[in-house]
Amino acid sequence: MRTRSFLRLSPLLLSVLAICTAAGQSLADFEKKVTEFTLPNGLKFLVIERHDAPVVSFHTYVNAGAVDDPSGDTGLAHMFEHMAFKGTPQIGSKNWPLEKKALDHIEVIYDKLDAEKNKARGGVKPNEERLKALEAELKDAIESADSFVEPNEYDRIVESNGGVGMNAGTSEDSTQYFYSFPSNRLELWFLLESERFLHPVLREFYKERDVVREERRMRVESSPQGMLIETLLATAFEAHPYHNWAGGWPSDIESLRRTEAEAFYKKYYVPSNLIIAIAGDVNAAEARKLATKYFGRLHSAPLPPLVRTEEPPQVGEKRVKVASPAQPLLVIGYKRPDELSPDDAALDVLGEILTGGRTGLMYTEMVRDKQLSLGLQAIPSFPGGKYPSLFLLFMVPAGGHTVEDNEKAAYEIVERVKNTKIDAAALQRVKTKLRAGVIMSLASNSGLAETLTSYQASHGDWRRLFTELEDYNKVTVEDVQRVARKYLVETSRTVAYTYAPAQAAAQGGK
Repeated sequence: MRTRSFLRLSPLLLSVLAICTAAGQSLADFEKKVTEFTLPNGLKFLVIERHDAPVVSFHTYVNAGAVDDPSGDTGLAHMFEHMAFKGTPQIGSKNWPLEKKALDHIEVIYDKLDAEKNKARGGVKPNEERLKALEAELKDAIESADSFVEPNEYDRIVESNGGVGMNAGTSEDSTQYFYSFPSNRLELWFLLESERFLHPVLREFYKERDVVREERRMRVESSPQGMLIETLLATAFEAHPYHNWAGGWPSDIESLRRTEAEAFYKKYYVPSNLIIAIAGDVNAAEARKLATKYFGRLHSAPLPPLVRTEEPPQVGEKRVKVASPAQPLLVIGYKRPDELSPDDAALDVLGEILTGGRTGLMYTEMVRDKQLSLGLQAIPSFPGGKYPSLFLLFMVPAGGHTVEDNEKAAYEIVERVKNTKIDAAALQRVKTKLRAGVIMSLASNSGLAETLTSYQASHGDWRRLFTELEDYNKVTVEDVQRVARKYLVETSRTVAYTYAPAQAAAQGGK
């Protein structure tokens, strides 16, 4: 999900930040600290020297996410978040030759099991006894392979050498891996990270597949908000894979195969589809030497293709409701272009004008004054930004007020923005806040590494971070009004909300 989180800063500090970070000057100063290079295999590195403390943060950005999941294999990109630090032939195995044989044996049995199930496609009923026998054999084979695993060995190596913050994340557009090391462990990071890309072992794949399935139960099936968002996406996007929740559909997750994951890896985890940022107490020349030594071993391969499917134009409002006895929720999504659109900055500003902090128009009226809502939020680009997506408005109705009350009030405010120019002072506050949010993302080494890889991947140049500051400065009152009129329209709108089934019956199923 592409969202921006902004710190609450005093007006004085915001002003100082705005003055001290005039885009041209800050870019010129910042460029002196950044070294960028690309290895012959296509892998891009960004090295940012900050010698304030003997710590280095590493961020590996894979330009592939849930939007790239093959049809029928949703959740596959997410699986790599769980496979991230399972190790290599040398790390994580008690006996690699035997473990490899055991892993291969699992797939042989799985092939037989799938073949038996697939008999139904030819009109032949699968043999139930054989299915049971193969499932038991598969279970034993998985347990045998798992017996060779040295659990969490990769984690222990990192932690015993002072590593912190080791984690991974999957979104619609990307998969990212990150942690920090003391600066005297720089070469160890290059060795560990390059090895797991050069010789990945997807051990405990089926164990982690069960974990992914359980995550879905918690985050979607047991969450009214999760169910609502998943239903919204499935309704708003008819063709484009943004209609799939990033974690995958249940039947797909339960059927994922390690061989399919390996094929996905070979296609998308190629050097030219990776960006690595290193920020902190690091010497750029040394980093380049180590990058060549370790990551230069990765074989070059063609860039994977972009998603071909384009969402057809929406020609009318879509509405969907989700039964839930919990707190009512409302979400409204409007179709919008991708993040490369010249309207991107104005849409960010519009989101802040509507719901930003305690001065947003919707917050002021719907939460503070009329108490229609307990809370609300605008997400200018959801669920991703690489392809055309949604401008999202999310509302939680207050007690005694309905989804209908909130929807009506939201539309009234949106129409007001379209027909009445916003206050220039309010616009300036929002622009200052947006600029401060971008700047504050650079405060930590880890935040800096993450931000630069994201901009490099999204725009082809990390400097876009600074030109975005200029774009915010250029947004006018007329721009805000224009994008509201252009995109926040009924024909491109999808409305999703939760309802209590008993209440719906009493209201005639409305």
